[in-house]
Amino acid sequence: MTGVLLAVGTRKGLFTGRRRAGRWELSGPFLPARAVYAVAIDTRGSVPRLLAGADSAHWGPSVFHSDDLGGTWTEPDRPAVAFPRDTGASLERVWQLHPAAGEPDVVYAGAEPAALFRSEDRGETFTLVRPLWEHPTRSRWQPGGGGEAVHTVVTDRRDPAAVTVAVSAAGVFRSRDAGASWDPSNDGVSAVFLPDQHPEFGQCVHKIAQDAGDLDRLYLQNHWGVYRSDDAGARWTDIGAGLPSDFGFAVAAHPHRPDTAYVFPIAADGDRVPAGHRCRVFRTPDAGASWEPLTAGLPSGDHFGTVLRDALCTDDADPAGVYFGNRNGELYASADDGDSWQQVAAHLPDVLCVRAATVD
Repeated sequence: MTGVLLAVGTRKGLFTGRRRAGRWELSGPFLPARAVYAVAIDTRGSVPRLLAGADSAHWGPSVFHSDDLGGTWTEPDRPAVAFPRDTGASLERVWQLHPAAGEPDVVYAGAEPAALFRSEDRGETFTLVRPLWEHPTRSRWQPGGGGEAVHTVVTDRRDPAAVTVAVSAAGVFRSRDAGASWDPSNDGVSAVFLPDQHPEFGQCVHKIAQDAGDLDRLYLQNHWGVYRSDDAGARWTDIGAGLPSDFGFAVAAHPHRPDTAYVFPIAADGDRVPAGHRCRVFRTPDAGASWEPLTAGLPSGDHFGTVLRDALCTDDADPAGVYFGNRNGELYASADDGDSWQQVAAHLPDVLCVRAATVD
């Protein structure tokens, strides 16, 4: 029976949830005592594969995979993601695991220090994408508050050679030749913390999501500013008007409905709680021309749970499921495009990332 699988990475392990007949069942924690900053549900093969980037205070970071929906996990004998010796770098954390669109066995990993790795065996081994690591601007990149990391990867099912990444805090970089070269793509995105607020690179981009209808349309949540690009990131336009704050970390796109995206506004960079102390997801139905708050079923009183960059997502169901977790350990789900919500869990460890997909 087809249902929704929910994967929730927390500061103390991974939890999974299944929805059947409208009810949620939560299991875990798996990978206990590890902080899970990245999780992916790869449904491209005959068997769904879960991938998790997890940190251990004792053993360090690693990438695990499961082919039985989280029941058992495998860690490679040798580190899946590791820097070549000549780089002089060591892996601090895996921030992103992204099954590539249009390439069935390819998975990208975004890492700290800021690097992109590519796997051609569904995430069991990875190779450093050297042209980004050796980018001529790299010596001038600065770490964001969470470190210097590649935290977002976007691929294009029409063209496997097209890859877009976001780097904290260096901005957006695009490749059109399968990673052989990279160009900064931050035209129109501000960096309010720099003397030159519109540099070629150096923006603190928090997250990017790709539109369901127009694959050249991207949505971007910045460190102050919500933006849209209609040309695959070459230029960006501010679409933050109508939001209670244009600061935030997360942005997600509807899986089927064009021009529809979701954000969770945060009060300010110096006050990282929900804008207005209200637990609200905002949705645009018209590519950012307007925004509407989605609150049915969410807490109505003062609320202080911050949603991080990868802790808001959608699934591939129809109508779409929308999900978010916060640093209070609360997990919420909507099965109707965000129109109404239910609490799936409370008192979890600090929620770091959330992913969902329909699986058999």
